[in-house]
Amino acid sequence: MLRTLPALRPATNPPPMPESAPSVICFGEMLWDILPEGLFPGGAPFNVAFHLRQFGLAPHVVTGVGRDLLGDELVLRLKNAGLDTLGVARHTGLPTGYVRATLSPAGDASYEIATEVAWDQIVTGEDTLRATVQARAVVFGSLALRSTFNRAALERLLPALPPDALRVFDVNLRAPHDDLALVRELARRATLLKMNATEARRLAGRKDTASGDEEELARAIAADTSCNLVCVTAAEQGAGLLEHGRWHWEPGQPVQVVDTVGSGDAFLAALLAQLLRGTPAPIALRFACRMGEWIARHRGATPAHDATTPR
Repeated sequence: MLRTLPALRPATNPPPMPESAPSVICFGEMLWDILPEGLFPGGAPFNVAFHLRQFGLAPHVVTGVGRDLLGDELVLRLKNAGLDTLGVARHTGLPTGYVRATLSPAGDASYEIATEVAWDQIVTGEDTLRATVQARAVVFGSLALRSTFNRAALERLLPALPPDALRVFDVNLRAPHDDLALVRELARRATLLKMNATEARRLAGRKDTASGDEEELARAIAADTSCNLVCVTAAEQGAGLLEHGRWHWEPGQPVQVVDTVGSGDAFLAALLAQLLRGTPAPIALRFACRMGEWIARHRGATPAHDATTPR
């Protein structure tokens, strides 16, 4: 079966990393997305790290995979993408994780997430701690924090960050791993929150599904969490970013959707890369929207691109 896996080509040629490249810790799940077309490497931390590397940043992936053939292949994909593997724990007693994705006719994905897998026990070793003390940001999501083991690991990392580093919380409410009390607690530790409009409504305690309320939701969540950067995406409608009380909105552009797997991760990577380089928030948001749309036009979460994509 592995012979049919789509290759993450070394020819993607990520740009060289200068010593000044911002370093980002990407903490959480790394797994296989099982799509109708085959198996693709995935998980938000891997997807975000892949795109950050394409944008010329220095991501450090902190995750866990099994000592099995699928784990070996994931480590190889990291190396082929120009990513270091020092933060990848290898487990003998836990298998490599997977998500079975089902696509609707419109290209939207629903997910079946395997439990009791290697990324439920992420180990933070000395290499990761050394990377953390120099990092400009850490990215973590709610899915990987379904395990108490991982929550303890993250608690060891956060105090090691520089005081001005961004703490980026990617809200990812996938039932049954969608404990809102835990998500709210984690959101109060973040300095940048990213979620889609449906997740924002749940986090804000709204039962209605009216569109066009993204600014209202962002302001309510910012008030509850004291987070100064709150991003709410709204699929083809666009996305908004509340920045220290100022609301920025970027309308979506129509694209021919192939699938939406990984679009949100590419959006987040593009937004973070721009913000870390000092790009004004409205321009960073615009670039992130175009990146998410570009990914939706391609198969899988990590198609090859370069630092200028999207054009």
